Amino acid sequence: MTVTSNKGSWPTVLALALGLGIATPAFAEDAQPSDILNATLWMQKSVEYKANSLAIFALAKIRLDQLLADKNFTSAPNEQKGDFANLPPAIVLDGDETLLDNSGYQAWMVAKGQTFSPKTWTAYVNSETSTAIPGAIDFCKYADSKGVKVFYVSNRTTEEKPATKKVMERLGFPMGGNVDTFLFSKDQPDWGSAKSTRRAFIAKSYRIVMMMGDNFGDFTDGYKGTEAERLKEFEANKDRWGRDWIVPANPSYGSFESAPFMHDYKKSAAEQRKAKYDSLMPWSGPTQ
Repeated sequence: MTVTSNKGSWPTVLALALGLGIATPAFAEDAQPSDILNATLWMQKSVEYKANSLAIFALAKIRLDQLLADKNFTSAPNEQKGDFANLPPAIVLDGDETLLDNSGYQAWMVAKGQTFSPKTWTAYVNSETSTAIPGAIDFCKYADSKGVKVFYVSNRTTEEKPATKKVMERLGFPMGGNVDTFLFSKDQPDWGSAKSTRRAFIAKSYRIVMMMGDNFGDFTDGYKGTEAERLKEFEANKDRWGRDWIVPANPSYGSFESAPFMHDYKKSAAEQRKAKYDSLMPWSGPTQ
């Protein structure tokens, strides 16, 4: 079915699609479906999401044991310099939608017709209602039991750190002992949304043996390019995926959905959505 942006025909298309059980497109207007409805439903309600998460962390345990055995290996080739073979091992993990389930915030946006804003996000973080992704705590404890330092490299802000640490400690994540393992955006002047500077900071004292994250930017600063540039960067690192770069599923948000409009959030919601539609590769449709 070819979908157009003719707003006058939208109610008819929506009614037909709902009747047939067909997935429908989303528009910015409050009266119309949210872009993240199905993604949020999948993350909150599907057994498939839970199964995927458990499988990802089961794989991570296997890979971690293999990677620890090779002291000449690093998971951060762009940041790990010099003689690192005898450095203690560490893993670098993203927080949101890698270890912490924030689908409650996504569901709130769907229910209220809202979009992301720093103000409401901080309010959510400070509510301390994030939960753990299935398998995440068990994996982090496993790594900690192996003598691996577990670093949480998150783009939550410094102001959001106290609430984050409180909820993660309550959930049972390793807290790092006398080492600050929570490296958040703007903790230091050069720690922006790109994470290479924080990986480099860790690599001075530890051998990074594995990285995990739901977003391309959790592994490489090449995440903000065009779709073609992102694909090239992906291909250049194809031997790492599933080995030492491990990606939990997050269909709700990320650089994948901003790449079509070149991550330019100054564009209107309509312009962003049009760019995403234009990026799709639809079937040509039946011949008759």
